[in-house]
Amino acid sequence: MTASSVAAPQTTAQPLTMKNYLAYAAGDAANNVSFTMAGMFLILYYTNVVGIEGGVIGTMFLVLRFIDAFTDVFMGRIIDMKKPGKLGKFRPIILWFSVPLLVSSWMLYAAKWIMPDASTTAYTIYMYVFYVLMGSVFYTAVNIAYGSMAPSLTQVPTERAKLASFRMFGAAIMILVLSWVIAPQIRANVGDADALQNSLAISVGILSIIGAALYLFTVWGTKEQVARDPKPVSLKESFGSLAVNRPLQVLSSAAVFFLLGTTVLGTLGSYIAIYVQNDANYIAINSTAQVAALFVVGPIIPIIVRTMGKRVGYIVVASFLYIGALILWLAPLGTYPWLGSLAFFVAGIGLFGVNTLMWALEADCVEFGEWKIGQRTEGTTYAIFSFTRKMGQALGGFVGGWVLVWAGFVAADVAAGAEVTDEVAGNIRMWAAIFLIGSTVLTQLVMFFYPLTEKKYLEIVAEIGQRRAARIEAEG
Repeated sequence: MTASSVAAPQTTAQPLTMKNYLAYAAGDAANNVSFTMAGMFLILYYTNVVGIEGGVIGTMFLVLRFIDAFTDVFMGRIIDMKKPGKLGKFRPIILWFSVPLLVSSWMLYAAKWIMPDASTTAYTIYMYVFYVLMGSVFYTAVNIAYGSMAPSLTQVPTERAKLASFRMFGAAIMILVLSWVIAPQIRANVGDADALQNSLAISVGILSIIGAALYLFTVWGTKEQVARDPKPVSLKESFGSLAVNRPLQVLSSAAVFFLLGTTVLGTLGSYIAIYVQNDANYIAINSTAQVAALFVVGPIIPIIVRTMGKRVGYIVVASFLYIGALILWLAPLGTYPWLGSLAFFVAGIGLFGVNTLMWALEADCVEFGEWKIGQRTEGTTYAIFSFTRKMGQALGGFVGGWVLVWAGFVAADVAAGAEVTDEVAGNIRMWAAIFLIGSTVLTQLVMFFYPLTEKKYLEIVAEIGQRRAARIEAEG
């Protein structure tokens, strides 16, 4: 019997509607106003506008992620202990923390507005403070509530895969918006730090208002439907679930390696466009090519889940990252810059395909933990997974920042108007490709050991339903 031949139990009150899918997608679009903006442009802003060296910024990405070890788990525990209200367990947290998230994100790009003549040390402290507030406090609260909500919307595998796909579509659309709004500003002002400061601060302010509207749509358009024990989850139950949740342990380890390489690529993408392809507009063109890959791979993710399962699909789709990395490294991008866009498109198939499957796999880990201990721990499960993803992103940001140093990129000189040599540009793209290839090898090796098959997952869901029915009958 194949995984696809096992009938999925009807476990939700109603099938998800297009409104539900679009509202969930809107949440990740809003998340990426702050998250992707930081991943794509924060390091560029602080090197080219503020004049802080890439190694300092990369080290910040790594050091401050250790704070997330506490804030992520703390927020996961708050969610697990919280009793559902009129808006459920998750949506109130999104409502409360979304505006502080967007405000702190804007503050990161207003450093020279707020402190026009500060020292490098003062700017570094400012960057640390607002990056902690944005990433480790407010983004943690909103994103863990948002991500933890997915398992409560449905237990049907194909619906979960579709939710994950829509989440990726929401993120991709915002990546496109950011790319096409910000890239022309960089192209026009790359040699004028003051002009770039003004345009970025205004643009991020407008995008933050749009993000607030998207969060409201998420709160309005989603609904928790999966039955749960009304008793709050204890600390012992939360960590007891994690201790026996081997699928989560394997998935989290794979996520660290996957995100290390893809974050290095994302961090250096703007530099590759400006200094290798020799046109800042390729920031937007490359991002568009990468997002186009989502529209190729996204619709077939449910087919991949039905035919080969999530684990094998993860390993197969990740292989596209090798091809993208080799094109990026070896192709003559200076002569034929469109080849860089091709590299980002091919890598995008692996990036978006794996990310989509990863979110669907994380939701399955919630049921595995419930099956083991008898309690749903969406908050803590997602918090641990989120923290490991952030560690991969932190390592990627750390490496990306130091690649600039290893390549010979001097931020203070560039902020003052100095040119970047072809040798430095070549070093940047070489290291981006090397780290992408190495991290892909490691994430695929780890996922060979992922133990939760589609068939086993459906058996677990059925058994959970039987236990719940038996408990209700005994209590009634």
